Amino acid sequence: MGAQYGTRIQRRAKPKVSLSLSLSLSLSLSLKRTMPAMVEPPFSNPLFSSKISHNLKSVHCSSQAPNFLPIRYNSRTTTACSCSAENIDPAPVLLPHPIVFSRNPNFSSDISNRTTKDRREVVRLAWEKLVRWSRSWRSKAKTDDVLERTNKVVVLGGGSFGTAMAAHIGNRKSQLEVNMLVRDPQICRSINEKHCNIKYFPEHKLPENVVATTDAKAALLNADFCLHAVPVQFSSSFLEGIADCVDPGLPFISLSKGLELNTLRMMSQIIPRALRNPRQPYIVLSGPSFALELMNNLPTAMVVASKDKKLAKAAQHLLASTNLRISTSSDVTGVEIAGALKNVLAIAAGIVEGMNLGNNSMAALVAQGCSEIRWLATKMGAKSTTITGLSGTGDIMLTCFVNLSRNRTVGVRLGSGENLDDILRSMNQVAEGVSTAGAVIALAQKYNVKMPVLTAVARIIDNELTPQKAVRELMSLPQGNTMNDGGYPVKGES
Repeated sequence: MGAQYGTRIQRRAKPKVSLSLSLSLSLSLSLKRTMPAMVEPPFSNPLFSSKISHNLKSVHCSSQAPNFLPIRYNSRTTTACSCSAENIDPAPVLLPHPIVFSRNPNFSSDISNRTTKDRREVVRLAWEKLVRWSRSWRSKAKTDDVLERTNKVVVLGGGSFGTAMAAHIGNRKSQLEVNMLVRDPQICRSINEKHCNIKYFPEHKLPENVVATTDAKAALLNADFCLHAVPVQFSSSFLEGIADCVDPGLPFISLSKGLELNTLRMMSQIIPRALRNPRQPYIVLSGPSFALELMNNLPTAMVVASKDKKLAKAAQHLLASTNLRISTSSDVTGVEIAGALKNVLAIAAGIVEGMNLGNNSMAALVAQGCSEIRWLATKMGAKSTTITGLSGTGDIMLTCFVNLSRNRTVGVRLGSGENLDDILRSMNQVAEGVSTAGAVIALAQKYNVKMPVLTAVARIIDNELTPQKAVRELMSLPQGNTMNDGGYPVKGES
């Protein structure tokens, strides 16, 4: 290649003084050993623009021994002879890798700056494309007047999350009547007189159109939607008591997460059965959401799931706002199971925190717990994508890692050595994971799924296992193939 390089220079550049034969031979052998293929004159390399080769007027090579310049290419240093070129078009040249010439210290920074600028341009164009797609989609989407047609929404329960959702819906439309059915007369008076829930949100003012009552018939009369926010373990008896006041076509949006302890039923089974109406319209709302942050209008994203797609869309249009993104799903089982089991896993995460077992243990435990939830959910007919999505992994991360989580708080105090009865007596809210843990294990046995972490939580809650012993037992389980069974061996493995 060295000889060809010299020949091309003579033919095209017509040097004034030719190199000696011995020097040419020496140069040829040296270049063959040291120069990579890319060190060819610009006009012979297809990576360079043809415009440069056409504007190359003359190349002057010295008759003295050529100077060799170090070239950094792919972090390796090689050598090339120096030639001076005149009248070369300064148009930018795109190379596959940056080349740094020692005689021009600014060349490297120019390349770097140009690369950074190009990268920023790519990012800017990608963002603009996303924004244009979003605007186009919104303009083409069919407008739905669900909110406009809705005149009354009833919220069953006066807890923190029910209150937060009542405030959210009340802010959606000032003419909308939002009735909260509560059992505590003190909370009822505080909502109607002071426009706040004195027990859970004494510092937050509720919208003027949010009112409370203890009369089920008055609350449910002419309601367009019903949000169910009663704890799972009390839902059956509560709904049976108001069944006569419920319209058979009233859509129920369930905010409750958990499994009924004795029957292992989910809310999608509890509500129709308690109301004695198997066709009661049903939607489940779930996802990573703390009531306090909803009250503070912080950005939140959740999922509504229903077997009726039109019903899910209606709930989406009712609830979605600038602060609350609502996705739709048809996987009711996946959303409900993930919402129930994440509370049990949060207790386990809290125990690890209370015992000061470190970040490695926390990551391993939560990852294993996610696998166990996925195994059971898919055995029950759920989609694995639901478990890895917003209502699954998203809700799990929030509940396991944030101090606002009631279930995590229970776990932290258990891991610190406190008694469960004392913990529950000191709380003014229900930690669903405590009662759900036993139901989860019974459900796992029904579907023949091994759930070591969640089973250990149930044993600790039943006071049959200490947190310290549970950790030792989990760590001493046989090693296995994580691809098959979450780290625990199946039949035929060791």
